[in-house]
Amino acid sequence: MKIQYFSSIRHVSRSASAFHGVTAGLESLVSQGELLRDGEQLRIAMALDSLKENLDSRREHAMQSNFAFFRKKKPKLQRGFYIYGDVGCGKTMLMDMFYETVNEPPFKKRVHFHQFMHDVHQMIHFAKLDHHQKMEQGPTKRAALAFDPIPPVAEAIVKQTQLLCFDEFQVTDIADAMILKSLFTNLFQRGLVVVATSNRAPQDLYKNGLQRSNFVAFIDVLMHFCETLHLKSGMDYRKRLSTKPSETFLLKSEETDNRLDGMFECLCELEKAPILPKKVQVLGRSILFQSACGGVADTNFEHLCKKPLGGADYVAIAEAFHSIIIRDIPVLDMNRKTEARRFITLVDALYDAGTKIVCSAERSLDDLFSDKALTAEESLLEEGARHLLDDLNLSHSQAEDLSIFTGEDEVFAFHRTKSRLIHMHTREYWEKIARINKR
Repeated sequence: MKIQYFSSIRHVSRSASAFHGVTAGLESLVSQGELLRDGEQLRIAMALDSLKENLDSRREHAMQSNFAFFRKKKPKLQRGFYIYGDVGCGKTMLMDMFYETVNEPPFKKRVHFHQFMHDVHQMIHFAKLDHHQKMEQGPTKRAALAFDPIPPVAEAIVKQTQLLCFDEFQVTDIADAMILKSLFTNLFQRGLVVVATSNRAPQDLYKNGLQRSNFVAFIDVLMHFCETLHLKSGMDYRKRLSTKPSETFLLKSEETDNRLDGMFECLCELEKAPILPKKVQVLGRSILFQSACGGVADTNFEHLCKKPLGGADYVAIAEAFHSIIIRDIPVLDMNRKTEARRFITLVDALYDAGTKIVCSAERSLDDLFSDKALTAEESLLEEGARHLLDDLNLSHSQAEDLSIFTGEDEVFAFHRTKSRLIHMHTREYWEKIARINKR
């Protein structure tokens, strides 16, 4: 069984490793005028440096004991960190700087949480297949025994990494929620160290989720093995960068498509490749882009978010294209919950990969998202909601507060998505990506 991670991130440019620590790297960026001095960020940086020292000490001890690092001798359990705070306050930046300081490749991995859980579900599937095949082997079939795939999956993960850095730790899927306690108990007991960022406090994870009572025990496990750090900066630094009107986020008008056509041509000139349809392969399937040129794609909201695409698809798209034009983004409210959920996941994948985007939309970024969740009556009147109620055997009274129907999770995530989109349309973001690509 194998699991695929992203062991590096294209948009990480804060080279804290050059300063031997997050605190020193942060101070250097402040002195260069790239960041404002922020006592809250400094507090988190110092905590991350302390964790790095503990990991370095553990590594040195393992090497002196003539054991492969974290492999042949069970390591002393080390608590990680769960860092939460408002959007744009610097959580991901600090975690990325920490990741760069830890000199443990290939034993460290940095991955978006939804991609990690997708990989875990794939591993569980293959573990069950492997077990079934073993039961079928031999002259006589062995009796079917109860099989828990989580321990072998956890063992396979820890053989590949002992430090996992998660960006955007959030739980919205019941399939994820039901296995997290068992999965992370097995991972932590095998010595895995986790550093995670989130917009939610741990107690608010999977809030109003389906069968949440079965999930709550995971929160205790998480808080036992990860110290909770609240980054209370009170500032969205991405918005501070947005001081000029964006040239890459356009309001829909008669001239918009012509302007986007011109931008597509300019981006294509740098590719030195013909404009042709391109297929992106994902888990044996393909997603067709009718207009692509090397690492540049020209597409629209309907193609990306009205089709049944998920996290793995968007990650593959982000890997295939360094620049994407997304046309005709509508106003996203709870009458478009499914499309809104996909758009949120898409933006997370593109931002995480450092993808450049040019967009046209029905409204400005300030007005693109509706932050009003549906009332219980409104949400349960939808045809899809009625079918889901039947499938889950739930009454209206049992379902009226569940976030899967009200769109509460989407409303919460809108703030993060808006903040990231604002940053992605700044000159600073584009220039940073250009600098990284020259390396």
